[in-house]
Amino acid sequence: MYIIKVKGKAKIPDYIQLRDENFVLVAYFRADRIDKNLEKYGLKGKEEAFYQIVENLPFGKLQLLEV
Repeated sequence: MYIIKVKGKAKIPDYIQLRDENFVLVAYFRADRIDKNLEKYGLKGKEEAFYQIVENLPFGKLQLLEV
């Protein structure tokens, strides 16, 4: 799975995209509301590691998600 952080503008918040190995969009959610979506994508119990990745992730750079 891949992850990318998208920068919001003005009142639009930052978003996180999760993409599969074919770069197809799997999830799209607000960066400030991550905890509501992790269970759906098999990341339950890995919240702290995921928060660290999102916090340090640069905007607009697609990276392999290894949690």
